[in-house]
Amino acid sequence: MNIDNIRQVYLIGIGGIGMSALARYFRHLGCLVGGYDKTETELTKQLVAEGIPVTYTDDFALIDDSFKTTDEHTLIVYTPAVPSELQILNQFQQLGHPLYKRSQVLGLISQSRFTIAVAGTHGKTTTSTLIAHILKDSGYDCSAFLGGISANYRSNVLFSDNNVLVVEADEYDRSFLTLYPDIAVVTSADADHLDIYGDKSHLHESFTLFLDQLNNDGKRIVKAGLPFDADISYSADSEADAYASNIRVQNGEFYFDYIAHRERIADIHLGIPGKHNVENAVAAIVVARQLGISTTKIVQALSSFEGVKRRFEYVVKSAGTIYIDDYAHHPEELRAFLSAVKQLYPAKKLTVVFQPHLYSRTRDFADGFAEVLSMADTLLLMDIYPARELPIKGVDSRMLLEKVTADDKHVVTPENVKDYVQRCRPELLVTVGAGDIDLLVKPLKTILEHA
Repeated sequence: MNIDNIRQVYLIGIGGIGMSALARYFRHLGCLVGGYDKTETELTKQLVAEGIPVTYTDDFALIDDSFKTTDEHTLIVYTPAVPSELQILNQFQQLGHPLYKRSQVLGLISQSRFTIAVAGTHGKTTTSTLIAHILKDSGYDCSAFLGGISANYRSNVLFSDNNVLVVEADEYDRSFLTLYPDIAVVTSADADHLDIYGDKSHLHESFTLFLDQLNNDGKRIVKAGLPFDADISYSADSEADAYASNIRVQNGEFYFDYIAHRERIADIHLGIPGKHNVENAVAAIVVARQLGISTTKIVQALSSFEGVKRRFEYVVKSAGTIYIDDYAHHPEELRAFLSAVKQLYPAKKLTVVFQPHLYSRTRDFADGFAEVLSMADTLLLMDIYPARELPIKGVDSRMLLEKVTADDKHVVTPENVKDYVQRCRPELLVTVGAGDIDLLVKPLKTILEHA
């Protein structure tokens, strides 16, 4: 397929963060763009407002005939998250349309560009957004496909006239193997997506294949301690080729020093909190230095970085109440997030509202989740968000709750959460998870902001 010939694009599962970025990209190029998703969300509403029609009914007759023409100008994209029995999916196939995964299209877009790809079971969204922000803010510039909404740019896709592309490289379904980067970053490789990989060794094998696809003279930038070949290793708390030192909190803000070979950058202010984000920033600095961006511009960009929506996102921040929302859905992500919260607010009682994501992930990491959730003073545990899965016998939130050692713990519905917050008005509240827990954010904000 010649990506330059495309004039019409239909996206099945358009409401996903990666799919919506593609929708915006092709709309920016002047293509006719439309899509289907099963549920209306804030993101799909934004797409409609931008001139991209979205249907929520699995009815092929509702789709504009322009998208049904089987020629070189029409592209049909789908996400593996949609069910195989979806009528729209099958009728496009019956018409003879080749169907492309989002990752395949991203691979085609990146082919002719200098590509910086950021992979990892966690940390990749913030790190890729950090890199893109440094490139934008410094004037180096780039286009970018991000796995979250950048707070600085209010979008998950960025545009430029130069040939540089920053992409979040997704390991799910081995999607990142469509990419052949010039700079590859690996932030983490904890066991995850075991429904796809079976075990950690196969996950690691996939990351090795990703790194092996690096273009000639490219650079592998890998977190220290991971079992992959690296041209440059990095870390937040141990000596590597590049690492952070003197990490500290001053007036509620994170500062650190960057050390690499003979270079030291002192007193860097990071616009977002958490030791894990300091580590992400170290990786971003390594990339920026590889591109020749000056120290002054890097430091300025890191200070002005506002983060990513649903990554340590302050919803309410007042004298009486702190409310933070985060996307963490793996035990190690959750550990990093809750540790940062407790480091910033050690004297406050922590109320955690958590929604587990996927039955298989909850089953595979139940002990890890229980250990981390036990850091809460009060735990409100929602039912498991199934996403693409059917229930697994014996795997539910009550099973997980029994393993948690915190004294004040409850399985709750969304209404229970709102009632609890209305009644108890917690001083430090976090909502965490990758499902539809974000639907609670606005109601909880309203409750907390009105006495």
